[in-house]
Amino acid sequence: MPFDPKRSAVLSMDLQSGVVSAYVKDEGFIPRVAGVLDEARRGGLLIVHVKVGFRPNVPEASPRNRFLSTVKASPRPQAFFQGESGAFHPALIPQANDLVVTKSRVSAFAGTDLDLLLRAHDIETLVMFGVATSGVVLSTLLAAFDADYDLLVIQDCCADRDAELHQTLLDKQFPRLATVVSASEFQKMLRSE
Repeated sequence: MPFDPKRSAVLSMDLQSGVVSAYVKDEGFIPRVAGVLDEARRGGLLIVHVKVGFRPNVPEASPRNRFLSTVKASPRPQAFFQGESGAFHPALIPQANDLVVTKSRVSAFAGTDLDLLLRAHDIETLVMFGVATSGVVLSTLLAAFDADYDLLVIQDCCADRDAELHQTLLDKQFPRLATVVSASEFQKMLRSE
């Protein structure tokens, strides 16, 4: 998929320390993500870090939302998204020109200013990855597809607790909506632009 780096953005999603420690078992994952971010910065792509965050006592939670009502009901899940656990992984700290979007839903678009930021930067193509494949990556991909963005998913920079579902999404669902590539393929694409 040819793309214009100046009209492209990388969405690095939910790569907070607690999330990474709970979902990622591959020791090469963080270095791979860091390499993609470094190469994308050199290539002039906008970098957007998306993170999960809630107000005190989680007023964002509806009792009808299974995930958020669980977070709201107990201090332990709330603490998971705060402090050191809720901070970006130390190897993936946003740089000066990167943007940060905080979300309180699964999708990076729901209830955030992500679309506004992307349109203000005249972005057409989204390069996305994160944790979990069946959560933030899937829901953000669907929202972005509906919003007419060109999409690229970096498969080996996505992770999920359910390995079978992860692979099914990458092999069957995502290719219907996006170009799916490896980190090294993406970096090679950037170097050839």
